[in-house]
Amino acid sequence: MADLLDGAEHRDAVAASRRSIFGLAAALRAGLALAASVPTAAAAQTTGSTWDRIMSTRTLRVDGIIGEEPNFHKDMQTGEWSGFAIDMGRNIAKTLDVKLEIVESTWGGSVLDLQTNKIDIAFTLQATPQRAMAIGFTQPIYAISMVIVPRKGFTANTWADLDNPNVRLAVDVGSVHEAIARRYAPKAQIISFKTRDEAILAVVSGRADANVATTMLGILSHQKNPQQLGEMITPTPVLTLSSFFGVRTGDTRWAEFLSIWGTYNRQLGQTREWILDNLK
Repeated sequence: MADLLDGAEHRDAVAASRRSIFGLAAALRAGLALAASVPTAAAAQTTGSTWDRIMSTRTLRVDGIIGEEPNFHKDMQTGEWSGFAIDMGRNIAKTLDVKLEIVESTWGGSVLDLQTNKIDIAFTLQATPQRAMAIGFTQPIYAISMVIVPRKGFTANTWADLDNPNVRLAVDVGSVHEAIARRYAPKAQIISFKTRDEAILAVVSGRADANVATTMLGILSHQKNPQQLGEMITPTPVLTLSSFFGVRTGDTRWAEFLSIWGTYNRQLGQTREWILDNLK
């Protein structure tokens, strides 16, 4: 056929093709060697997987955050930690047959502690797109509903009731509580405070009408201030958020193990028991 090469042309084409392939292979080898010589962010964070490190050192490192009951509590006299997140950490360590080490941190600092290989788990985080650019996450460990903790005499049944210029909502800045308030009550006066305690104090003092929080935090706030705060309200539509464990990016085996651990204990009712016991 006219479009087929004759013998000489065919040999020349094959030779040219081989030279091209050999040249490409050499370029790839050079590129890979160069890439291997440049340290990546992941390599800077840790050498080896979290699973391998835990198994070799026989130690599990988790975050502990002061003043964040019922998740965490540190006895300042004895130095002993408690809280449902700590109970989870102890159970994971027991399952792995390793020692538990608690590293004092903060909500924001726990992400950095993961990245710099100071801890192996950051407990009870909301998985946001911004955080997912920095760390990895397990599957959901448990779910929580959003509530408001009102001052005495303030009532609201729906998020539409709260979406009013005359309503003052207190939130802790940068939290999921603030994100929910701005999403579902954008017309309200949203007052941001540095800490959750400051937001609650604003409601207690009458400077705000309600604090946006999760169910657990709402119960705790009401227990601490039963005379100054009204009964906790779950506005409709009911908003439920999942809580996750944070892990280092790319730690697939570790994330899979923790996800299975979380599902197993949630189905047993153990997770609920840990949370309720610490709410007491």
